[in-house]
Amino acid sequence: MDLEVAAEAVKPRGDAAPWIDIGIEGMTCASCVRRVEKALARVPGVGGVSVNLATERAHVDYTQAPDPGALVHAVEAGGYAVRRSELTLRIAGMTCASCVSRVERALGQVPGVLSVAVNLATEQARVVVLQGAVSVEQLAKAAQDAGYDAVPIDDRDDATETDRVRSRDRQERRRVALAAALSAPLVAGMVLHLAGSRWMLPGWGQLILASIVQFGLGWRFYVAGWKAVRALSGNMDLLVALGTSAAWGLSLYELIATPSGQSPHLYFESSALLITFILFGKWLESRAKRQTASALRALMALRPDTARVRRGSAEIQLPMAQIVIGDIVVVRSGERIPVDGRIIEGSASVDQSMLTGESLPVDKMPGDPATGGTIDLDGLLIIETTAIGAETALAKIVRLVEGAQASKAPIQHLVDRVSAVFVPVVLVIAAATFIGWYAVTGDAVQAVLNAVAVLVIACPCSLGLATPTAIMAGTGVAARFGILIKDAEALEAAHAITTVAFDKTGTLTEGRPRVTDVIAATGDERAILQAAAALQAGSAHPLAVAVRTRAAPHDLPPATGFRALAGRGVSAQVDDRDLILGNRRLIDEHRLDGSALASQATALEAAGRTVSWLAEIAPQPRVLGLLAFGDTVKESAQRAIERLHLISVRTVMITGDSQGAADTVARALGIDDVIANVLPGDKADAIVRLRTAGQTVAMVGDGINDAPALAAADIGIAMGTGTDVAMGAAGITLMRGDPALVADAIDISRQTYRKIRQGLGWAFLYNIAGIPLAAFGYLNPIVAGAAMALSSVSVVSNALLLRRWHPRGPILTLPTRASGELAQNQRHSGGFVPPSMEERKAE
Repeated sequence: MDLEVAAEAVKPRGDAAPWIDIGIEGMTCASCVRRVEKALARVPGVGGVSVNLATERAHVDYTQAPDPGALVHAVEAGGYAVRRSELTLRIAGMTCASCVSRVERALGQVPGVLSVAVNLATEQARVVVLQGAVSVEQLAKAAQDAGYDAVPIDDRDDATETDRVRSRDRQERRRVALAAALSAPLVAGMVLHLAGSRWMLPGWGQLILASIVQFGLGWRFYVAGWKAVRALSGNMDLLVALGTSAAWGLSLYELIATPSGQSPHLYFESSALLITFILFGKWLESRAKRQTASALRALMALRPDTARVRRGSAEIQLPMAQIVIGDIVVVRSGERIPVDGRIIEGSASVDQSMLTGESLPVDKMPGDPATGGTIDLDGLLIIETTAIGAETALAKIVRLVEGAQASKAPIQHLVDRVSAVFVPVVLVIAAATFIGWYAVTGDAVQAVLNAVAVLVIACPCSLGLATPTAIMAGTGVAARFGILIKDAEALEAAHAITTVAFDKTGTLTEGRPRVTDVIAATGDERAILQAAAALQAGSAHPLAVAVRTRAAPHDLPPATGFRALAGRGVSAQVDDRDLILGNRRLIDEHRLDGSALASQATALEAAGRTVSWLAEIAPQPRVLGLLAFGDTVKESAQRAIERLHLISVRTVMITGDSQGAADTVARALGIDDVIANVLPGDKADAIVRLRTAGQTVAMVGDGINDAPALAAADIGIAMGTGTDVAMGAAGITLMRGDPALVADAIDISRQTYRKIRQGLGWAFLYNIAGIPLAAFGYLNPIVAGAAMALSSVSVVSNALLLRRWHPRGPILTLPTRASGELAQNQRHSGGFVPPSMEERKAE
């Protein structure tokens, strides 16, 4: 989080116009300055602009607060970028969905704020601002003016936050206990009276006890309700304050107005019990909300406080804040690895389950990466630090989960619109209830009681909690099993997936091909292999690595002028010859005759191999030979496809391989459709065509070339074993390179979305049914108060059931003829294939 902001970014100076500073990137000269100034000057409300090239900032004076989005658009339309910052604040005092809307509106009106997302469950506000234009103090003041307390969140102060939560829980528990103790004599008198006893606490005694509950323990409702009224809005606290005050006031009137010697009809127990029930419900609700964030807290707890660092010949214990990149960290058996790094000495089995969901330990050797937060089970590891602080894998995961839990699902916008009018509508219904009952019966007491029941049964809390609590629980449990969901929008989109498109190499296969066949058209096979290896000496492509590995025992001739030909192959000069190596498209582009090897190439492709052609284009244009590569299909790939079919999801494979090679893999795995011979840049077009056909498409990939397709899909799913670019473009990241997790990701998104709908359905049904029942006199205020308190608790408790979710695990199936055929092809090519079930039985 970037907290580098101006102390007073927007401030009028005497008669001077208010102003705002904006950070701008991409300016290189004076003409850039003039272009930015002209663009910003055209924004409505802007009075003057001064851009400083040295500081890369624009100082904007305005006559009326300009739309921040218009400022950003003006700068970006000119070809420059606006610096943004994300500030996170803890908001105290929110009780329902209408509070959320009011806080968002208040923060959004601060000049320089681009977007606001307030989460009722976490009591946090994430505010995206123009960097340097808005201070935390300005945001806090805006929240306070709306009636709420706001403080910035320091991610490093986890212990203080934990203490704060525990202290608040103890305080809430004491309030509930005291309210129950003071209400007990009032309830006892009512129960004994119903049982036929004449004993009842004297009226003035009831007044004293009820008043302590009403104005002592229930004072919070008056404070929050008054703040809402000052902001020309309403919330749950206002309804509670009005309803309980009406019951208390009616009882006081009866106590004073009843002639001496007669027993007054008092309802002090109603107001006291209402306050007690609501306090008890809020306490249960807060405890349940904390449980929804348990997975995130577990991730944060993985961060060690200290590390053992080797300095010279000594080992010293240092706080994590003092560790720097390049430090040598010593990790002993049973300890948690404190940093991201590379193992330089030692070997051990490492438990990575909390990060990847992988239940089995992973063997680590020198040269392997080590991830902070994982556990060294049985060896001494010496690790060179490569990432610290916010750049570690664990920190990125925590930020991703935090962002997902703080974001809003699209369905929540409907709730926001409803909550904006909820309280005013309830107040109107309560007033109509009083007027109607009094007009029909002439009984003011009954009219007041029914109006009170309307006020206290209305529950905007459950509306506000249904979505965020389900999202927190769902994204948290998913992260525990190695499924990272970027935001609530991705979660909601994933539940509707009807088609999953897979990249092949590295996604369905191991991505480590090996040379299986070398065929020479002229010369011997050794010469073909040497030329191909020399040609690819400058390439990091997996096929190039496989060729160099196969040719390692041989001396390679030097190559110059290496050039990668996107989607086709490579070219270079070897031994004064211009050579190319690539697919059949590259051969056809140079109009070379490959007919002599065409039948062999076709046979190899039919067997599932990838074929590369080696040719000379100067001085003598001719095809020299071909190389065939085999890749091992991942053990879980067939299980992944089967599980997707079981949940009625269609599967497609998109690959740059030949049609024959792609068809062989698809047939073996049971994939429904194949799109082969696709250039990297065309994968996104293939995804768009699938979406145009009416499908909701997820794209699964792991490479840089998959990033456009991941972004083009309704939801992108990236393998965590792939590149950062792919993961950045994806809505969901799988921390293990296991395609079976795709079905798990869809399943948890469907389960979470189901809980969201259940929570919202219950909240709407409760209010739609409860308010009319109260208005027509079928609910007394005590029952209404208990129902209101339990409404929120039931919504949160239902969302908490997601914590029991677990990946479905492997589906045991008998091997198909196609899978046996693929196994034969892979064994023939030298790739490892796990033994089939029949083979295991035979053994």
